[in-house]
Amino acid sequence: MLQPSLNASIYMTAFYLLGVKKAYRNAVAGYVDVQDVARAHVLVYEDPGSHGRYLCIGVVLHQSEFFKTLIELFPQYLIPTECEDKKAPKVKPYKFSTQRLQALGMKFTPLKESLYKTVISLQKHGHIPILQHMSAL
Repeated sequence: MLQPSLNASIYMTAFYLLGVKKAYRNAVAGYVDVQDVARAHVLVYEDPGSHGRYLCIGVVLHQSEFFKTLIELFPQYLIPTECEDKKAPKVKPYKFSTQRLQALGMKFTPLKESLYKTVISLQKHGHIPILQHMSAL
């Protein structure tokens, strides 16, 4: 993190890591590493033939997949494992094409790597406590 305070998306990640919410929403979202956004700006700026819109979305996932990945990385936190809407069908991820950006050489950071860096940064800056993994004790 470059800024001292949390932006909206990082705030929500910290919020869930702290166990404030006991369930996640039945929703999907697009995720992209902020460093990928910066790289995308440079790629488009430096290409003389670029024009129009370029979608910069690393991955679109259902909240259950997002939290599953977060739990794999940091099981010591109180991350929700259940959806708050148990009766409705699971919302399906939507699709976007990032083909134009990839044609300029864009390679997206895997979500797992981005989430790991995000949580470590949250810990380093004191936004969430550093909890030890139970099996490490």
